[in-house]
Amino acid sequence: MLKHALVMAALLLPGAFANAHEYSVGDLHIAHPWSLQLPPNAPNVAAYFVVHNNGQADDRLLSVDSPISDDAQLHEHAMSATGAMKMQQVPSVVVPAGKDLTFAPGAYHVMLMQPKDRSLLSDGKRFPLTLHFEKAGDITVEVAVQKQAPADQPQAHEHAH
Repeated sequence: MLKHALVMAALLLPGAFANAHEYSVGDLHIAHPWSLQLPPNAPNVAAYFVVHNNGQADDRLLSVDSPISDDAQLHEHAMSATGAMKMQQVPSVVVPAGKDLTFAPGAYHVMLMQPKDRSLLSDGKRFPLTLHFEKAGDITVEVAVQKQAPADQPQAHEHAH
């Protein structure tokens, strides 16, 4: 029985590594950048990831860019004066020392406006995204396009930007 379990684990392990992609530069560690497959009529797409700051000082994500869009923006969900949730662009985002900053549906996210090549936004594809940090500098990651959100992420919502 143990032998069968070990064989199964060995067979599944390469798949786990193929799906997990992480990047480290200086004190920052970026885990599993992902995006949902672009629906046919959606004008924009969001990208998500987690940044962990292992350092003793805050850093700041200043901007993002990608060759798939001429307009990549940092966004957040915020409560409006009427009590409704809305999405809005932010100029930058602090990455607190010793903590995680999560870009996820319903939280901070990257919006890629009017993607140039929609074929790159189908399940199983990847596209580059460069994150520009104040202290760590530029980090280019590969965003994995998926049919649905990873199991460890909040449920994705369609963005009507």
